[in-house]
Amino acid sequence: MRLTFLFLSLFLSTTICLSQPDSLRKKIESILFAKKADVGVSILGLEDSDTLTVHGSRHYPMQSVYKFHLALAILHQVDKGALSLNQKIFIKKSDLHPDTHSPLRDDHPQGNFNISLEEILRYTVSMSDNNGCDILFRLLGGTSTVNKYIHSLGVKDVSIAATEEEMHKEWNVQFTNWTTPSAATQLAALYHNQNILTKESKDLLFKIMVETPTGPNRIKGLLPANTIVAHKTGTSDTNKEGVTAAINDLGIIVLPNGKHIVIMVMVCNTKEDKETNERMIAEISKAAYDYFIN
Repeated sequence: MRLTFLFLSLFLSTTICLSQPDSLRKKIESILFAKKADVGVSILGLEDSDTLTVHGSRHYPMQSVYKFHLALAILHQVDKGALSLNQKIFIKKSDLHPDTHSPLRDDHPQGNFNISLEEILRYTVSMSDNNGCDILFRLLGGTSTVNKYIHSLGVKDVSIAATEEEMHKEWNVQFTNWTTPSAATQLAALYHNQNILTKESKDLLFKIMVETPTGPNRIKGLLPANTIVAHKTGTSDTNKEGVTAAINDLGIIVLPNGKHIVIMVMVCNTKEDKETNERMIAEISKAAYDYFIN
């Protein structure tokens, strides 16, 4: 029995190793060479099952990438009938915190208005609205509810512990919201390939993520014009030491042949400038695109 187990373990480790495309790995290593950053990468060809990871099991702060996780939890409740996309939610002026990214607040500076759940979801995911994010967390009962839901899907290497408001209070709080790059692509693959949402909810979220104006220079930055990319970015502040905790992008790329790549690039604790950080993500994404279309 032990010999059988040992053989199986060796077989699996060999299979995983062989699934790492060497030419793509070398290209990524050249992109990351000499960069003053900790970068994690996970790439998965959904139809071909080719995988590649660089630091795929490290914990990296998500920042707004976790709005994708939140959207899945919201739409799960919609599919169950516990919530409705058409239901109106009253937004008080006190819900719209001033010192945070919030197109929702900018569009309704006086507050005290009703808005549909679907509209808040669009603000939160497509425009990465921080106030909308925390409104949705409160609607579900807090970050722990979302964390438990994601874990229930079998995605364990993730922690959702703090709201946007809490993250803005202290630098280190953002590190309590973490994922491994591999867990991020695992979740995106579940969303795309499995029936964790109804078709209507899945299609709605995909459309919202394709329409996002955030991060045009990240996954989409070097891809051919009109390439369909459904993605969610995450971005931290830069501290007084010149360290940026997170420049991230999680996306699903639709290839010309109709196949799909899931990619997560997480640039952590970087001392590079924003342009360089985003360029790393764009170059890695283009390298993956070129690999999978050949």
